[in-house]
Amino acid sequence: MKGRLKLIFLIILTWGILVYPVEVKMIREPAVAGQFYPGDKKTLANTIDDFFANAAAQKITGKIIGIVVPHAGYPYSGPTATYGYQTITGKNIETVIMIGPTHHVFFEGIAAYGEGAWKTPLGIVPIDETLAQSIIKQNPIIHNLPEVHNQEHSLEVQLPFLQKSLTSNFKIVPIMLLEPTYDECEILAKAIANTVKEKNVLLLASSDLYHGYSYTECNKTDSITLSYLKNFDPKGFYQALKQDKAQACGGYPIVVVMIASKLLGASQSKVLHHTNSNDAIGEKGGYCVGYGASVFYQSAGQSQTTSEQSDTINLTTQEKKELLRIARITIENHVSGKKVPDFTPLTDKLKEEYGVFVTLTKQGNLRGCIGYVQGIEPLYKAVSDVAIAASTEDPRFPQVTLSELKDISIEITVMTTLRKINDINEIKVGKHGLVIKKGSNQGLLLPQVATEYGWDRTKFLEQTCWKAGLPEDTWKDKNTEIYIFSGTIFHE
Repeated sequence: MKGRLKLIFLIILTWGILVYPVEVKMIREPAVAGQFYPGDKKTLANTIDDFFANAAAQKITGKIIGIVVPHAGYPYSGPTATYGYQTITGKNIETVIMIGPTHHVFFEGIAAYGEGAWKTPLGIVPIDETLAQSIIKQNPIIHNLPEVHNQEHSLEVQLPFLQKSLTSNFKIVPIMLLEPTYDECEILAKAIANTVKEKNVLLLASSDLYHGYSYTECNKTDSITLSYLKNFDPKGFYQALKQDKAQACGGYPIVVVMIASKLLGASQSKVLHHTNSNDAIGEKGGYCVGYGASVFYQSAGQSQTTSEQSDTINLTTQEKKELLRIARITIENHVSGKKVPDFTPLTDKLKEEYGVFVTLTKQGNLRGCIGYVQGIEPLYKAVSDVAIAASTEDPRFPQVTLSELKDISIEITVMTTLRKINDINEIKVGKHGLVIKKGSNQGLLLPQVATEYGWDRTKFLEQTCWKAGLPEDTWKDKNTEIYIFSGTIFHE
C-alpha cells in the first residue's frame, strides 16, 4: 500500500512539473486583485465578459501593432479598456510587451521584468524570458528589476483582459518607466523594434489621462492629449507632456509604444473610445480621471519597408547631437565675427543630402526659422548654412546678437522628400509638414507648427496658403499644388 501511495505521489509530482516548468523561477502574485478588479475567478471572468457584451466592436483593417488602454479600477476604466482589447480578441499573439508607469517606486533607467511568471485569478502567464533578456541587453539603461513591479497595478490590471482576449498561450514582457528623456524613450523603442521584428508581438501602453477636480477641464485636456495619439505624433506628445499641455500618467509608455509601432511599420492610428470617472459612475463633480483607448496599426497592403523609408529619416542620438553642435558653434562664431570652422562629417549619414530647417527660439518665442526645402548639399554643411540664415537673414526678425546667445534654443528639422498629394485626407496633422504652390507663390509650414497651435487639417491648409501670400482658401483651387513631408525633429 505504501508503495502504491508513493507511486501516486510521484505521478502527481511529475504532472506538477509538467504544468509548472522548472524554468519558472518565480511567480509574481496578484497585488491588487479584490481591489482594482474582482479577486474571484468566476466573478472576474463574468465581469470582463459583460464588458465585451456591452461594447460596440470597431473594425480595424490591417495589422495591429500597439494599443493604449487605461488602468484604473474596472468599474471606472474597464468599459473603455474593452474597446482596445476588442481589436485583438482571438488574435494569435505570441508575446505582449506591456509598458506602464510606476506609481509607487523610484528607480533609475528602465525597469523590465525578465524572468518567471505573473499570476491572476484566471491563471499564470509566463514571462518571455528570451525576448526580455534580448531587450535588456540592447542598452545599459534597461535593467532587469522585477522587484519594483511587485506592488504596481498599472500592468497587473491589463493581464486578465489579455487572458480573456487572446486564444493562444501567450507570454508577456512587463516594463515600467519613471521619467525618461525623449532619447531614452527612443532607446527603449528601438531596443524593442530591433528584437521583435518578424515576431508576432503586441505592444501595450497602460495609461489613464487627466487627473483633477474639473469635469470640464478633464474633457478639454483629454481632447488635446488624444489629438497627439490620433495624429500619431510621439515627439509632439512628449513635448506637450513636459509643457503640461497634455496629461497622461502613462504618457511616456505611450510615447515609447508610438515610436516602436512606427519602427515596426504602423502608419495609422485611431482613438477608439474616451470617457472619464465622472461619466463612468454617473456623478458629476469631485475628483475626475480621464480614460482613453487607442490603436496603432499597419494598414492592409502597406509595405513596412516603404513606410519606414518614406516617413522617417533615422538619425542616431549621436548624429542629432552633432548637428545641434554644428548649428550652435556656427551661430556663435558668425555673430561674434569669427570664422565658422570647416566641420568634418561624423558619419556617412551626415554626408547625405536632405532638406533641413533650423528654428531658433528665445524664452519660448520664435526668433528665426530658415531652411532648405530640398537637399542641395550634405546635411552637416546644410545645417551650418541655414543656422547662419536663421540667426541673421530671417526678414521677420533683427539679427541675433552675441548677448542673446545664452537665451537662444536651437531646433533642427530634417525633411523627407516632398510628395505631391491629390487627396487632403492623406495629411496627418502633427506628422506631416505642408508645402503649397500656386504660380510663383510658395509657402511651407513644418509639422510641429500645427501641433503647437492646435490646428486641424483645414486650418493648417489655410495657414500654409497665408504663408505663401495666397488667399486662405487657395488650397481648394484645382491649380494649386499641395505637397507633404515628414520631419525628424530634435532640439537642444
